[in-house]
Amino acid sequence: MAVNHAIAATVDQSTRGTPVHLALPAFSGRRRLLAAGGAAALLLAAQAPATAAPVPRPAAAVPAAAHPGPYARLHAVADLSARRLATAAPVAAAKYGTGGPVDDPARERRVLDAVARQAAEAGGDPGVTVRVFRDQIEAHKAVQRALHRRWDADPASAPAERPRLDAVREEIDRVNGELVRALAAALPARTAPSSCEGLLAAATARVRHERTLDGTHAVALGQAVKTVCG
Repeated sequence: MAVNHAIAATVDQSTRGTPVHLALPAFSGRRRLLAAGGAAALLLAAQAPATAAPVPRPAAAVPAAAHPGPYARLHAVADLSARRLATAAPVAAAKYGTGGPVDDPARERRVLDAVARQAAEAGGDPGVTVRVFRDQIEAHKAVQRALHRRWDADPASAPAERPRLDAVREEIDRVNGELVRALAAALPARTAPSSCEGLLAAATARVRHERTLDGTHAVALGQAVKTVCG
C-alpha cells in the first residue's frame, strides 16, 4: 500500500509540471524491479500527450440522380412518348403506297393487352396505362396520316424505300415496355393534382426543344401525354 501511495503522489506532481522523484520503499531483488517498472509505466502514461480521437467521416451523400423528383419522372414519360412518336415515320413509310389503312385494330388490341400486363408486373395501374396508350396510339396515327398527306402533295419527298413493318414494331414494343415502367415510377408525380399538369407541360416543352420536333410531332406529343396526369 505504501508503494501505491508514493506512485500516486509522484504521478500527481508530474501532471502539474513539478520535478518528479520516484519514492520507492527499499525492496530487494525482483520485487524492487517490478515496483520500479510499474512506477515508470504510470509516470510515462501521465506525461504522454493526449491523442486526439479520430474524427468520424461524414456519410457519403446520395447522388441526387438516385432519387429523381416529380419533374424528372414526368420528363422521362414525355421523352419516351417522343421516342415512340419517332417511329411513326418508318411505320408510315412501310404502309405508304400499299393501299392499306393506317388503322390496325388487331395490332392496337395486342398492344393494349400487352401494356396492361406489363403495368401489373411493374406495380402500375393497368387501367391508367391503357388509357395513356390509347392516346399514344392515336397520336402515332395522326403523325402517319400527316406524313401520307405530305407525301401525296409532294411525291418527291416520299421515302424511296419501304422499311420492314415487323422490324419497326419490335422497336415500338421495346419503347412501350420502357414507357409502361416510367408511368409506374411516376405514379406520385402523376397523381399530384396541384403540380402534375404544370410539371408535365414544362417537361413536354423541354422534350420538344431537346429533340427539335417539327410542328406535326410537337402537336402529336401533346396529344400523346394529355391524360398522363390523374
